[in-house]
Amino acid sequence: MRAPNSPVEGGAVRRAWLAWCTWLRWLNGDVAYQRFIAHLREHHPDRPAPSRVEFFRMETDRRWNGVRRCC
Repeated sequence: MRAPNSPVEGGAVRRAWLAWCTWLRWLNGDVAYQRFIAHLREHHPDRPAPSRVEFFRMETDRRWNGVRRCC
């Protein structure tokens, strides 16, 4: 029998697991993709949504192409 105030009974393990999963989703870009799709649906409903691969290719191009200096 567990103690009533154990972390397992209080849901601490579950909260830690959900926090870990949320952090991983943020880290691998899933959150950015979902936010982009939500933006497209709200502000540009006529544009087709890109696939995940297309989105990550667009983001990589946006981040690494172009001038990245002040002068």
